[in-house]
Amino acid sequence: MNIPAPPEPTDDTGPVHLHVCVTCRRGLPASDSPPGRQLHDAMQARAADNPQVVVHEVSCLAACNDGCTAVVAMPGKWGWLLANLGPEKADDLMTYVAAYGASRSGTVMPSRRPASLSDMVRGRFPASLFSGA
Repeated sequence: MNIPAPPEPTDDTGPVHLHVCVTCRRGLPASDSPPGRQLHDAMQARAADNPQVVVHEVSCLAACNDGCTAVVAMPGKWGWLLANLGPEKADDLMTYVAAYGASRSGTVMPSRRPASLSDMVRGRFPASLFSGA
């Protein structure tokens, strides 16, 4: 198996970009406010006074069986597809986002994640995909 090298550490102090799927329903019937939208809104509220976090909405991340989902990305760092999220995990997700931003390569080891997010990683993306995050 060919494992790619980690990205070169970056001195970029730009913001962390969190892309939250607003259509995730977590298996629930259609409603006015799907859990993905609730998670997005909760994260946006938590990031309102933090210029180091930018929250974006996306229509679908194609991981519906594992919703709610989000991608965390930053130029020069690995990007991550995160799953099994929900509005009830917003505080823990913000803790993870801060740890991600402080990391050199974008990797936050499981031992450094909040316990509620231990099973959230579904995929990793090369740093080159996120030059503008």
